[in-house]
Amino acid sequence: MGPDPAVAAVRLAVRRALADVPPGTMVLAACSGGADSLALAAALAFETAGSGHTAGGVTIDHGLQEGSADRAEQVVRAMAALGLDPAGSVAVEVAGPGGPEAAARNARYTALDQAARELGAAVLLGHTRDDQAETVLLGLARGSGLRSLAGMPERFVRDGVTYLRPLLELDRTTTRRACLAQGLQVWDDPHNEDPAFTRVRVRHEALPALEKALGPGVAEALARTARMARADSEALDAWAERCFQAQDAANVASLTELPEAVRTRVLRLLALDAGCPPGALAAVHLQAMDRLVTDWRGQRHVDLPGGVRAFRRYGRLFFS
Repeated sequence: MGPDPAVAAVRLAVRRALADVPPGTMVLAACSGGADSLALAAALAFETAGSGHTAGGVTIDHGLQEGSADRAEQVVRAMAALGLDPAGSVAVEVAGPGGPEAAARNARYTALDQAARELGAAVLLGHTRDDQAETVLLGLARGSGLRSLAGMPERFVRDGVTYLRPLLELDRTTTRRACLAQGLQVWDDPHNEDPAFTRVRVRHEALPALEKALGPGVAEALARTARMARADSEALDAWAERCFQAQDAANVASLTELPEAVRTRVLRLLALDAGCPPGALAAVHLQAMDRLVTDWRGQRHVDLPGGVRAFRRYGRLFFS
């Protein structure tokens, strides 16, 4: 008799992700102790037994709740019991711009980057289809364009570390059922029920309201939209990258010939190359730079994040 269908689904998703990781590479499961990441960790331990990879786990102690260090230690013991070695925790300080959710995310990824680099490892993240749907809705609400509508990628590289999200095609019901079938004790983070956080309100209010108004399957439809939008976004990004790498990318005449979707991407690359912080460069900045190209009326300059200024002289864009 085979494993429970939910267990089999999670294992298959992890097996497919491991196929993109060179044999002999260590793979870390980023595990909070919640159902999604715990099911992921269990599947990783099972699948690496014959895949040619080694498997470890890491949990991040954000220090935001009383007893968080004890909770992290419990997660470490759970990962070790699954057979993940090494299994450890990293304590971080949550501080910085963008609100508590953004600060916690930045601290978490910085810690994961460091742990993975020290071990020469790739990292698996437990985001599910439900997380993807929430991300798409948040992007729509911000009006952030196609890049946000494309949601979270299945694979990305950050500071030299490869991250993979094997569970983006599975829902939370599946991961919770997989944990139950394997007798894994799940920890439900109380922050995931706190309406002070925007994502929690999307999860418990916005998505259910959409399901009620439009019928079931909204989360799946949003995730499917993200997949299609990502394919388009990646094609446009590749086109813009070729233009950026070409000689005289800041030439106004050349920029004017490009479609707006490509031109604004080239402008973004030019601004980043000049020193703008990626996370602070918003649509309003790109629109102002685009007016230097397409609606030139003698404007003096455009102020950009990071103390950078864009201005037009002699048919070219310059940054200082």
